[in-house]
Amino acid sequence: MTSYQLPVTSSDLRLKRRDRLRLSCRYKFLALFLSLTVVACTQNSQEQNSKVSVSPASSSSIESKALNIWWDKGFTLEEDEALQRAASHWEQQTGNKVKLSFYPTDELLQKAQRAIRAGKPPDILMSHRAGEELNPRLAWEGKLADISEAIAPVKQLYPNSALQAVNFYNNTAKKRSYYAVPIYQATIHIFYWRDLLEQVGRHERDIPKDWDGFWDFWSQAQRDLRAKQKRQIYGLGFPFSMGAVETYFFFEQILEAYDVQILNSQGQLRVDDPKVRQGIIKSLEWYAKFYRQGYVPPDATNWSNPDNNRSLLNRIALTTPNLTLSIAAAVRQNPNVYRYHLGTIEFPNKPSGKPMRLLVTLRQAVVFNQSQHQKLAKDFLAYLIRPEVAGEYFKAAGGRFLPVNRQVWQDPFWTDPTDPHISTAMKQLIQGQTRPFYHVQNPAYTLVVAENLWGKALNRIVVDRISPEQAADEAIARMKQIFDRWQRINSE
Repeated sequence: MTSYQLPVTSSDLRLKRRDRLRLSCRYKFLALFLSLTVVACTQNSQEQNSKVSVSPASSSSIESKALNIWWDKGFTLEEDEALQRAASHWEQQTGNKVKLSFYPTDELLQKAQRAIRAGKPPDILMSHRAGEELNPRLAWEGKLADISEAIAPVKQLYPNSALQAVNFYNNTAKKRSYYAVPIYQATIHIFYWRDLLEQVGRHERDIPKDWDGFWDFWSQAQRDLRAKQKRQIYGLGFPFSMGAVETYFFFEQILEAYDVQILNSQGQLRVDDPKVRQGIIKSLEWYAKFYRQGYVPPDATNWSNPDNNRSLLNRIALTTPNLTLSIAAAVRQNPNVYRYHLGTIEFPNKPSGKPMRLLVTLRQAVVFNQSQHQKLAKDFLAYLIRPEVAGEYFKAAGGRFLPVNRQVWQDPFWTDPTDPHISTAMKQLIQGQTRPFYHVQNPAYTLVVAENLWGKALNRIVVDRISPEQAADEAIARMKQIFDRWQRINSE
């Protein structure tokens, strides 16, 4: 069959051109609508996954006037809500605006470092890891604002050790001053399952106070539990990975137990001293033997920061060290588990028989020299560390953070003997001996923390099967390189 086409007139051509134009306009509008929708959805997804903001700015001009705060995302929703309320109250009292953003710990440190390099940091940064890995160096380089005026009204309420921990040297201004505000303090706690011990006929009163007896107790409890339960459970949840800062913190506490002094009072390395080297070797050997003997979960060599918590909470480990009360906070909503099944216990005496001296780190907030709102930032921090404000913030956060202000300690909440976790932790800090970590003495040590040299050394022993002597010598050599380079750069 032959097909025929009708002749095309000029009128037809005009109609076709008009139809094509209309269709083209519709496609362009649809494409624009879809692109805007994708962008909006992407932004919403990123906001939900990475941060939560309070008082979001409705325009760029309003946002530039708001106090921009970056804060570590809390372990629980209550923590974030507690800070949000404090920020809202400050807004109501002052008429100022706050843009408060929460980020996961590791993400926040990386984001802050990128922002600093780009010259666009927030007004205030409170990062758990920055306190040990970054802030002393930033102060040295003159990138932090002197924050003494925010501390001054409550300075007499802080222990001297807390003030020393934020008293940094500014190499640009050639002076030492307060370049961070103490928010709360943290030290190593030991958590364990009371009810699991009871299954093998043991109680907290049976736990020895001497060094070797204390740790052997958990090894024996593992053997007894395995015989009774017929399942894999490990006596000691020691972290062994380079990816977990808990490895660094806990091993530093072990060095303290063996009286190994890495830095002298002037912040200088002592690793060339044969006694110090031998102390490092002994501490590495002691720590690694528990993994080698099967008393530590095998995957501890790959743990990230929350994994020692998970190991204990999932009852894979009988006990574990942890830098905050986050493990207790995780079960706080179950009073029976919180008060009776989970326990917090003090460290045993040192191998020498002397009481343990606890290492304490301060979670601290800093204000950047490049901040557009330095005065507002200092005003907000001065408000936040008032005893009545800080006390309510910490209590609302479930007691995971331990206050550093003496006046806050007077609240019975912190010493209530019916709370087995908070009261034990506060007793250690109030009555016990403490000292700061080494990064307070020398900014170069922040790089030792950032590289997690102790985590690397322990990993090398149990994974690569090198000797404790070789692992110690590698760590010492790298530490000397870090300090030599730091000294060379800062003497030019």
